[in-house]
Amino acid sequence: MTKVEGQVALVTGGGQGIGEAICRRLAEDGFKVGVADYNIETAENVAQSLRDAGHEAVAVKVDVADRDQVFAAVKEVKDKFGDFNVIVNNAGLGPQTPLDTITYEQYRQVFDVNVGSIFWGIQAAVEAFESLGHGGKIISASSQAGQVGNPGLALYGATKFAIRGITQTAARDLADKGITVNAYCPGIVKTPMMEDIAQKTADEAGKPYEWGMEQFSKNIALKRLSEPSDVAACVSYLAGPDSDYMTGQALIIDGGMVFN
Repeated sequence: MTKVEGQVALVTGGGQGIGEAICRRLAEDGFKVGVADYNIETAENVAQSLRDAGHEAVAVKVDVADRDQVFAAVKEVKDKFGDFNVIVNNAGLGPQTPLDTITYEQYRQVFDVNVGSIFWGIQAAVEAFESLGHGGKIISASSQAGQVGNPGLALYGATKFAIRGITQTAARDLADKGITVNAYCPGIVKTPMMEDIAQKTADEAGKPYEWGMEQFSKNIALKRLSEPSDVAACVSYLAGPDSDYMTGQALIIDGGMVFN
């Protein structure tokens, strides 16, 4: 672990799951953390637990599909801590969407949250970095489903492929400002939502819960689902100084599902 004392990071979707794990890891790394989430109660719970552990953290309510709210969240964290160095655009939606079921409203919602939030996060972070007179790091959540097409995930996969493209373009556009732009691509992560899916899969087949989990892990080289902390470790690297010479990349942290 490389300590980064005194720097400031904001994590969207920080109130639960992967986002919560990222907030905790960055706090341990030495970052002051803005825990941004649509659900302010879960965000405050995470922020309070970080403060109880001796870290500096603040909870911020944000709808990442709303450009003005993203800018306001970044400004609030910057003003609170007096600096701003890293944004982690982690929040997103992951519905199962067979092609023939996708509606315009669903398409609009998922793209506004998953893709719009990346544009607004990049814009807000760049504004903050420039106002402070230094560069910074922009990190966004793509997915294993943004590397290969996954059955039944046409809408989600399309947004995650888009994030890789935005990351590459932004990396070129922002390099001369001292800003790096990278993404991380988780595989199947053991979150409450994933555990519910595994239970439903098992129930439908009349099998035990463990069988349901095995259906999702059997094609992973490491033969286990990812823990949120596995993904957080990857983000820790991208947020810290060891990745200073990396930009425009999408790191796959999936236990061996996709090989490039």
